[in-house]
Amino acid sequence: MHNQWPLQRKFLVLVCILVTVIMLMVTVLYISFEREQMRQMIGQQALTTAIAVSEIPEVKRSMEIDGDASEIQPFIERIRIQSGAEFIVVGDRNEIRYTHPDPSKVGQNMVGGDNEQALVYGESYVSIAEGSLGISVRGKTPIYDDEQIIGVVSVGFMASYVDSLFQQGLLGFLLWLSLIFIIGVIGSYLLARSIRNDTFGLEPYQIARMYKERGAILESIKEGLLATDQAGNITLVNHSAKEILHIEQDVIGKPVLDVLPHTELAHVLSDEQREGSYETTIHQQALLVRYKFIHDDGHYGGKVASFQVRSDLQELIHTLSEVQQYSQGLRAQTHEYTNKLYAISGWMQLGHLDKAKQFIHEEIGKQHSYEKVLFDQVADPTIQAVLIGKISKASEKKVEFSINEDSFVTYRWPDQTTNQLVTIIGNVIDNAFDAVAMVTKPQIDIFLTDMAHDLVIEVADNGLGIAKEHEDRILEQGFSTKEGEHRGFGLALVQASLAELGGTLEITKNEPQGTIFIIYIPKERG
Repeated sequence: MHNQWPLQRKFLVLVCILVTVIMLMVTVLYISFEREQMRQMIGQQALTTAIAVSEIPEVKRSMEIDGDASEIQPFIERIRIQSGAEFIVVGDRNEIRYTHPDPSKVGQNMVGGDNEQALVYGESYVSIAEGSLGISVRGKTPIYDDEQIIGVVSVGFMASYVDSLFQQGLLGFLLWLSLIFIIGVIGSYLLARSIRNDTFGLEPYQIARMYKERGAILESIKEGLLATDQAGNITLVNHSAKEILHIEQDVIGKPVLDVLPHTELAHVLSDEQREGSYETTIHQQALLVRYKFIHDDGHYGGKVASFQVRSDLQELIHTLSEVQQYSQGLRAQTHEYTNKLYAISGWMQLGHLDKAKQFIHEEIGKQHSYEKVLFDQVADPTIQAVLIGKISKASEKKVEFSINEDSFVTYRWPDQTTNQLVTIIGNVIDNAFDAVAMVTKPQIDIFLTDMAHDLVIEVADNGLGIAKEHEDRILEQGFSTKEGEHRGFGLALVQASLAELGGTLEITKNEPQGTIFIIYIPKERG
């Protein structure tokens, strides 16, 4: 069991920690700035009240020599109550109180030691000091008689009062922070659930592991993989695909039609309709390609192509193919020989013994002719197998198929060339079958020899031949004179296989009609 937290829990914890840290930082800044701002605001209020009191004529008269301070005590007290101040103290130049919220302290010296700026320098200012009532925020201003300082007014609000106002604001601030915290937690939960849905319920560590496994798998398999998105841009290409397709630069994000121009692979990957398996050639290599759609919520999301050089798979494919051909050929021969046996039986019952004997001798002669050439004069088992399969196919298609009695092949080809030989000989003969399909008496003649340095295979048919306008395109991939899709690849695959073996192909006209394909394959490659 993996010990990492699930995505939702991780989101919740991390967001809670992040929001908590941010809230603490904001709270510290708020307390620092808001408390100072609150004190400045209250101090400014105190100073404004002090300046207003200093301009009252009654206050100035009370400062005159022998003035009666008792006259302004009730008046100042009313102003204090209306302004909400904790105290309003009026003092003379000697800092003797003329007013105080506590009448018993009138006539005593002012406490705090912060009157010098007002009495000496005539300044109006805000200070924080401890007086007879405790620590307070004070607004102080001088009292002028004309231009002479005759006293000072001190208006104060207790520090505890200032702190209580600040705490009220802090409580509202904390309520808003709590709401933000709850919204952050809910948002992180919804975001985690949305991401989890987008990742098909996989946790991040599972996705990371899948990504690593995917990379290892893609690079370890021999099969080439190429994927595109819905716009035809490449989204994935593994190392094998780069080697097979001769891709050297980084092609992720580039259009496949630009990376592999003029190739069937690129055109199929760009086509939203085509899917399945195809054979094609790229850089003179025969490839077997499988295409698969990528579905994105029911819509076309791109396509994946997996492919291999056909020679890597062809041994098994052609083994199965030849087995199938042998099976079909045997069924055709069984059906044909059954008919022949019925004919022989009929001739014998009717008394035509000579006719029956002649027919039997002709059939035995044909069989012996094939056996002599194939088993006595052709040493390579791959060539034998292909020709036996094509003989059966010719019998089924009612095509006269003959192997020249002078044919002679002594060289045994190495196992790694089996796929190419099957492709070359099989496709050329199949092309001859197609060529004679429309003639009255179809005939295909085969001649083989390896007397010199090359294996030479000559396949002649009496078909309709190749039109002059098609001569230059007959070997072009995808070109075919026959109707239908996915044609025109047989001779292109022959060309690719010949290139692998260093061989060549010549096409000439047969007389009086038809075509001759001559294959040259060197027994030893340079």
